[in-house]
Amino acid sequence: MEYIKIKNAEDIIKKSNYLVTNPKNFKNKWKDVFKNNNPICIEIGMGRGDFIIDMAKTYPNKNFIGIEINESQMVNAVNNLNNKNLPNLKLICMDATYLDTVFGKEIDTIYLTFPEPWPKKIDERKRLTHPVYLKLYDKIFKKKKHIIVKTDNKGYIARSIEYLSSYWYTFKRVSMDLHHDELQIPNIMTNYEKQYFKEGRPIYYIDAIYED
Repeated sequence: MEYIKIKNAEDIIKKSNYLVTNPKNFKNKWKDVFKNNNPICIEIGMGRGDFIIDMAKTYPNKNFIGIEINESQMVNAVNNLNNKNLPNLKLICMDATYLDTVFGKEIDTIYLTFPEPWPKKIDERKRLTHPVYLKLYDKIFKKKKHIIVKTDNKGYIARSIEYLSSYWYTFKRVSMDLHHDELQIPNIMTNYEKQYFKEGRPIYYIDAIYED
């Protein structure tokens, strides 16, 4: 997916108090960053940050870290945080393939909201639910592993169920139409999700856990 490139994006985001510019320095020390022992949740590929910002506002007793590789998208997230006071939120501009250089075994939940589906077989290892990434997540999860996935791509959710099952995850909840599910699953919508909801497109959802 291509985004409009914002001039001087790097300079803009570095001025934000939410951005952690040297995240490797805090590996195994993120509770010190937040100054509490609350659960730490990350969103990989947060885009403009709508979801992670609303999560931080809704759940003040949890800590959230939004991860995004695209600097222009990070600018959008920083702008969305103007005039907001969310001490339980931090942002990192980085490639998710290096998560284990930034985090030790200190993460409670990973959110994957509308990730790039990479539909071609040649690109399957880039999918954020592929075993390549599940193995990476093992390095940063606490003993209990918890992954939540939302997507509008039916093929992506089907493959994600296969990947997670093969990696011995169990499913707390799976929905093939999140907004019309009889269980009324608690949900905070992303920017894309709001658009898809207006269009009447079904949203697919997985809540998966692994416990020793």
